[in-house]
Amino acid sequence: MMRAAPLLLALLCCLIGQTWAAASYPPIPKDKTTPVQQRIALYGPRAMSVGWNTYEKQSQPCVDYGLSPGKLTMSSCSDSSITYPTSRTWSNSVILNNLKPATKYFYKIRSTNSSTDFFQSGRVAGDKTPFTLNTIIDLGVYGEDGYTLPHDDKSKRDEIPKIQPALNHTTIGALAKTIDDYELILHPGDFAYADDWYEKPKNLGDGSAAYQAILEQFYEQLSPIARRKGYQASPGNHEQVFTKFDCSEVPGQTQLCPAGQRNFSDFMNRFGKTMPHGYGSVSKNNSAQQAANKAKTLAEPPFWYSFDYGSLHVAMINTETDFPSAPDGPGTNLNGGPIGAMGQQLEWLDADLSSVDRTVTPWVVVAGHRPWYSTGGSKQNCEPCRKAFEPTLYKYGVDVAVFGHVHNSQATAGGVYNNTADPAGLNNPKAPMYVVSGGTGNIEGLTRVGEKQSYNAFAYDTSFSYASFTFKSAKELIINFYRSDSGEKLHTSTLKKEHKQAFVRQ
Repeated sequence: MMRAAPLLLALLCCLIGQTWAAASYPPIPKDKTTPVQQRIALYGPRAMSVGWNTYEKQSQPCVDYGLSPGKLTMSSCSDSSITYPTSRTWSNSVILNNLKPATKYFYKIRSTNSSTDFFQSGRVAGDKTPFTLNTIIDLGVYGEDGYTLPHDDKSKRDEIPKIQPALNHTTIGALAKTIDDYELILHPGDFAYADDWYEKPKNLGDGSAAYQAILEQFYEQLSPIARRKGYQASPGNHEQVFTKFDCSEVPGQTQLCPAGQRNFSDFMNRFGKTMPHGYGSVSKNNSAQQAANKAKTLAEPPFWYSFDYGSLHVAMINTETDFPSAPDGPGTNLNGGPIGAMGQQLEWLDADLSSVDRTVTPWVVVAGHRPWYSTGGSKQNCEPCRKAFEPTLYKYGVDVAVFGHVHNSQATAGGVYNNTADPAGLNNPKAPMYVVSGGTGNIEGLTRVGEKQSYNAFAYDTSFSYASFTFKSAKELIINFYRSDSGEKLHTSTLKKEHKQAFVRQ
C-alpha cells in the first residue's frame, strides 16, 4: 500500500506545477529508427513475432531473416507502428511465417542502426523432445527507479547475452547466464512496476514522465533475453493503470491519471499484436478441431490466449478483469475492462482446454497472475479467481497452474482442489499442482512466506528466485526453483502423470 506522505507530496507537486520533475529517461538515439526494447514471441505453429520500439513512427516496419547471419534472404514487413498519449516511443511488430520448426534463425530489424540476432523457432505440437521453460513473474526495473542488490561478482561467460553490468545478480542476469538451458519464458503479469514511480522522491514532481521512463528502462534491460527467447506475456495488476491512488482513490482527482496510462495502455501497445490467438488443433478428432477453432475466435491476446510447444499446451489467462467479482473489474477501485464480451474469457478457457488432445500434447499448463493457493492465506489468495477458474482447470485435468502476485517462490505438494490436497500427491493427481514464481525482484521487495498451508511443500522468501519447468517426457515434469543471484537450486518437485486419456473430463 502507498504511504500517506508520498501521496500527499505527489499531489502537492502536481498542484504547484510539477517543479520537482526528475524522470530518468534513457537517452534518445540520434538515429530514431534504431530498434530498442526488442522482444520476440511464439505466434503460430510455424510463426514468430518480432516486436520493438522506436523513437519515431515507422512507415513500414520490416525484419530480414534467414538460416545464417550472412544470408538473411527472407523478409517480412507490416504497417504496425503504434503509440499512445504520453509515450515517447512507437511499438512496432512483424510476423515471421513459414518457419521450419525447432530451427535456429538469424534476424535483423531493418534500420540504419541495428544488429543481427537469433532465435530458435517453436516446436510443433507432438514433438516429444525434452525442453525447459522458465516462469518469470513480478519482475521490476533494476536501478535508481527500482530495486538494487548488494552483490558485485564480476564473473562472466563468453556466450551469454550482453546485459548491463549492474544486472549480473538479478533474475535477468540469471536468465543470461543460463541462456542455453531453456527455450521460452512465461511472464503472466507485473512488468517494470512503473506505477510505483512515487517510491522514489526524485519522481514526485512528474509522475507521468517517471512512469514512461521506468517502462523504457525496464524493457531495454529485458531486451537481451526477450529478443532471443519466446517471451509470452499476460497481464497483472501493475499493467492496469498509472497509479491506482492517482486514478481512483483520491476523490475528484481522476485527472491525475494521464490519458494513455490507463487500463493496460502500454501493455496492449507493446504486446497486443505479438501474442498469438491460438494454434488450432492437429488432433484427428473432429470435436477437438472445432473446439480449438472456437477458442481462437474467443481469444483476446495479450489478455487470454493459448499456444502449443512440443509436448505442452499453455493457456495464458487474465486474473484482473472479465469474470465475476474480478479484482480490477467494473465497480472496483481500478475499474478495468471489460476486455471482451461478458463471460467471454471463461467460455474461451472451456473451449480451449476441451480441445487438448493429450496424445499430442500430454502436458497442460495454465498461467495467470493472481494465485488462489499460497501460504499467504486469504490476504494474498484470489478467491474470485478460484471460483471462476478452478472448476474448469479441474474438469479438463490441467497438470500445473503457475502464478505470481505473491512476491516469493512456492510449490504445492501435489494437486489441490477446493482447498484440499489431492491424496495422490505428485504421483498422477487429478487436481492441478500449483506454483508461485513471484520472487523475481522488484521495488516492492519480497513477501514474507507467512503460514504454511496443509497443501504446501516449498516456500522461499530469502532472496530473489524463479521457477524452471523441464518437460522430460510425456509422463515426467521436473520443476526446479533457483536463487537468482547465485544459481543455487532451492527445491525440486517431480510431477508424474500417466496421461492415458486423450481427452480428460473429470
